[in-house]
Amino acid sequence: MEEKLYARIKDWLRLEIEAGRYRPGDRIPTEHELMERFGVSRATVRHAIQELVLEGWLYRVQGSGTFVARPKYRQTLSRLTSFTEDMHLLGLTPRARLLQFQVEGARPPVAEALGIPPGSQVLRIERLRYADDEPMAINLSILPRELLPDLNPAELEGKSLYNILEKKYGFILSRAEQTLEPALADEYTAKLLEVPVGSPLLLVEGVVYLKNGVPIEWVQIRYRGDRYKFHIVSVR
Repeated sequence: MEEKLYARIKDWLRLEIEAGRYRPGDRIPTEHELMERFGVSRATVRHAIQELVLEGWLYRVQGSGTFVARPKYRQTLSRLTSFTEDMHLLGLTPRARLLQFQVEGARPPVAEALGIPPGSQVLRIERLRYADDEPMAINLSILPRELLPDLNPAELEGKSLYNILEKKYGFILSRAEQTLEPALADEYTAKLLEVPVGSPLLLVEGVVYLKNGVPIEWVQIRYRGDRYKFHIVSVR
């Protein structure tokens, strides 16, 4: 019974938002107002609101109430594009802050993915990605050092890594094999993405291949779950 009641509240709020009666930044009715409107307990109202927060429809401000979140950015997983290209397609201004650039020995799982011996020199590049000055994702790329012997940190400031691979080195990027799973923001990630610890993330991890089948990049991207949704096309 409680499940049906909270679902009614959740559906009503979502429909009100979709219809534009509550717009991004608007405060929704208080818990007490929703309790009276639907004749339910506070726990039932909180259940409905919590699910909408986790799904990115709403966000809470301590001491002020619950508000309608901005629409999520939709990104497709059917094309191999860079973050920079994705943001341009959305009409946003991309920016990158370099967090880490170092040479290290490849750990076994990454070495296997890149088809190189464990301990081989790789470049570890970690960047914080922005859209219109809002932190969106933390992008970790690991690439074989021997393929990029003269890549330097200055080149990555404000530039697309894929553009560098194609224009400077002449590589032809072909495909990526990736996994997508939910994750939670730890203290380090939460601070960089400016979200509370424990906030939902979308974790994408995989390998990018060149046209000749050689793996060029092991990549891990942690996207803000409140700002992103992924579009997947399946064909039979």
